Amino acid sequence: MKLDRFPRVRLGTWPTPLEEAPRLSDALGTTVLLKRDDVNGLGVGGNKLRKLEFLLGRALADGADTVLTFGALQTNHGRQTAAACAKLGLRCELVLTAKVPRDGEAYERSGNIILDHLFGANVHRCADEVETGATYDRLVAEAAAEGRKVATLPVGGSDAIGLLGYVAAAAEIREQLDGRHARILVPQGSGGTAAGLALGWAGRLDIACVGHSAAESGETLSTLVDAGARHLGIEPPALDHVRITDRTLGPGYGVPTDEVWEALRLFGRTEGVVLDPVYTGKAAAALLAEPRPEEGPVVFWHTGGLPGVFGYGPEALTAVS
Repeated sequence: MKLDRFPRVRLGTWPTPLEEAPRLSDALGTTVLLKRDDVNGLGVGGNKLRKLEFLLGRALADGADTVLTFGALQTNHGRQTAAACAKLGLRCELVLTAKVPRDGEAYERSGNIILDHLFGANVHRCADEVETGATYDRLVAEAAAEGRKVATLPVGGSDAIGLLGYVAAAAEIREQLDGRHARILVPQGSGGTAAGLALGWAGRLDIACVGHSAAESGETLSTLVDAGARHLGIEPPALDHVRITDRTLGPGYGVPTDEVWEALRLFGRTEGVVLDPVYTGKAAAALLAEPRPEEGPVVFWHTGGLPGVFGYGPEALTAVS
């Protein structure tokens, strides 16, 4: 798929490493390769940078000088958007909603929240969706009154433009695998990462739900894949190569389980790799829960989220000790 016809701005360091994980593989009894999108350069890394290259490329092409987006208090997308805006000289407005049933000093004042401010974003905390909507309307009106042009990005950067980052990533992983047969395991939240891979990767794609049931996640994936295919001018794939599981979803988004903390410990103590308790921890828990050995190797797509560990503070320390 030719992506050079779409506006794009370079933000990350590509290709990200595809690493062997011998001690983790021995522990699991199956060969695991780590696709390290957590080390892609800007703003402590993470999967959103691939999406932002296309989203902000479009925003700049449209003449925007202000970027407005949404997320939970510990949003990785918000943190990476703030970093990208700092690099590009764009004003960044983050409208954050208390979606996760957590409070306390660590969650409310540590982790990604610190970095949002460090990167110069204007952070607006909202108690619920009603306040979020009112805050958005106010910020758009203020921008119009001041003569600024706003680009509004969706939650997680997940739309037909943002997912192009992972269509490009699919081509990248094919080249790195160099003909080796493999399946990919990736977490799905807002869906753009998984949808881009579903469009660009014809091999088996396993998706671990982190916020919604398998049925809901499947609907989101299908909608995004159809939108992305229209944007690319191609027929959408049948998605026969995709398998979605919610077996390690737990109580919901942002709520880690014992299995998630077990996965964090295993990755940390075998490979020195840090997962987060919201996204990659749940995907890793799904990997640990699989019957083994699987026909492999499996490419574990590390989507980042390191700062989120600190947002869980005392709970994280107790869980991984």
